[in-house]
Amino acid sequence: MSRPLLEIQNITKTYHAGNRIVHALDDVSITIQEQEIISLLGVNGAGKTTLSSIVATLHPPTSGNIIMNGKSIYQDINAYRHIVGFCPQKSNLNTDLSVEQILTFTGNYYGLPKEVITQRRETLIRQYGLEKYRAAKPSVLSGGYAHRVLLARSLMHNPKLLILDEPTVGLDPHIRRQLWAHIKELKKNGVSVLLTTHYLDEADELSDRVCILDAGKIKLISSPAALK
Repeated sequence: MSRPLLEIQNITKTYHAGNRIVHALDDVSITIQEQEIISLLGVNGAGKTTLSSIVATLHPPTSGNIIMNGKSIYQDINAYRHIVGFCPQKSNLNTDLSVEQILTFTGNYYGLPKEVITQRRETLIRQYGLEKYRAAKPSVLSGGYAHRVLLARSLMHNPKLLILDEPTVGLDPHIRRQLWAHIKELKKNGVSVLLTTHYLDEADELSDRVCILDAGKIKLISSPAALK
């Protein structure tokens, strides 16, 4: 039986737009289980990216908390960040570095020993079919290969939770399915995945549970089979 990995409790996020207050998230609570793929499904503006960025600690919530192992992640946010990987929707790869250098730099950023960096880098380069691009810079990569590098980078430190923000937007169908296979493999290897998407087929294919967001509120959470 799976155990809770992360408890998102009563998260609210508000922004000020001129004289208006925009409620991007409104009292959102959800538990992410160990070795689970859970999808945030909704139209653009539903709050998916806002919630995933808060879980990734890229932005703070206005109110609410995130609990791991009985403690707030904000008590030791650096320790929490060492178990989380984040793969953004748009590429933010360093254009001055090669693929191999990007992965090496990421390992150094997380303070991994040199031998671990080498081992992880070579494993990920092989796993994601990047051998012939190891010396290439991001500017020469296709969209599909750039996504592979983003995914490999987010996995360098062996995270327990991987956050994928609409990872297949704009990709060709066969590249999408290759990424789906990689995501399923991550679950088999014990990684929990928080996936934001607005593709129904993607949520159906990958998810153990789907969380439907609308205007910053959770409408329901259930398995794809139950939803259908």
